[in-house]
Amino acid sequence: MPKLSPNLSGKINSKIKNLPSSQIRSFSKGIAQIPEIIMLTVGEPDLNTPEHIKQAAITAIEDNDSHYAPEAGKMAYLTAVSTYLQESLGVSYDPKSEICATVGVSGGLNVTFMALFNQGDKVIVPTPVWEVYFGIIKMAGGVPIQVDTSADNFILTAEKLTQTLENEGNGAKAVVLTDPSNPTGRVYAQSELKALAQVITAYGLYAVSDEIYAELTYDHKKHYSLTQIIPDRTILVSGLSKSFAMTGWRIGYIAGPAEIMAAIIKINSFLITSVTDNVQAAATEGLRAGEKDYAAARATYGKRLHIVQTGLEQNGFEMAVPEGAFYIFAKIPSAFGSDDVAFANDLATKAKVGVVPGSYFGAGGQGYVRLSYASSEEKLQTAVDRITNYVKQSL
Repeated sequence: MPKLSPNLSGKINSKIKNLPSSQIRSFSKGIAQIPEIIMLTVGEPDLNTPEHIKQAAITAIEDNDSHYAPEAGKMAYLTAVSTYLQESLGVSYDPKSEICATVGVSGGLNVTFMALFNQGDKVIVPTPVWEVYFGIIKMAGGVPIQVDTSADNFILTAEKLTQTLENEGNGAKAVVLTDPSNPTGRVYAQSELKALAQVITAYGLYAVSDEIYAELTYDHKKHYSLTQIIPDRTILVSGLSKSFAMTGWRIGYIAGPAEIMAAIIKINSFLITSVTDNVQAAATEGLRAGEKDYAAARATYGKRLHIVQTGLEQNGFEMAVPEGAFYIFAKIPSAFGSDDVAFANDLATKAKVGVVPGSYFGAGGQGYVRLSYASSEEKLQTAVDRITNYVKQSL
């Protein structure tokens, strides 16, 4: 097994060298070794990809659809995205110039940030948020400016955004919004987005809107998008991983004004050449005929949310009520203190329930833990029972 030459040691990209690894994945990997632990750490659906979507990929393979796709994506997929966005949000994007196929939302965010940011550009990031944002913004040369939203029920308000832009975020180039939110499950109301849009426009910002959980909202909460209000400065990044149970397929899309999309498509082609043919065929089928699939998934997750939320509240946990996605961001009962890492480790060791420390999600996450309820009702009920016993025995 080769070892790196000593005179090359440490000679790597300094930006990458100084980036920490994912705390969420590292923590999950560490506690996963505990026998019989129920892991509620990683945000991955336990549901299977619907059969008709799988069959579309099989058919594409059997039809020898195995050549380089266009760099922006196959026209069938781009058209399906365009139609889907028109029907779901009432927004219009030209599949020929305003949409790009990506390797999941992670890939979409990477190429978007690379297209937008020069070295040192400030980026407003409401927190708590998926920790990967910090790393990919830095890789693109940007500087993430964290905005703690915990005092505002985990919603970025227009007032807080303005305050940030007048102070530490002065001169920022963009704001990144995750709606519905990971880790809090919060969903922005139309009025809240309109207020944010006024500030974004007044300060001449880009808006990058990550809407990967758009189809998963509960209690008749409607999903709105900044693309409906300020399409001229919003870049929409989304995909099929969560709502269509297609995490391993790695398929997403970006939609935005043609001028910025030309740069995004160029970068995407440099990085990946093109997205896999049969995966695009599967995603096309999902977008065209998958409404019943994600509606069923939404109903399933709604039931699971009730199980976990009720159980946690009965044990003294507090939370901003999740309205979308499949996470609960719960405040640790005061009797346990505010060290969320210590709490999560103790819960894993003694109760055999794996949760993610809230501090991993940035400012405002200290003293919280995130639980994913993308697991079976049986596992979730068992996890709640174990947490109940742990609380009783600890107090």
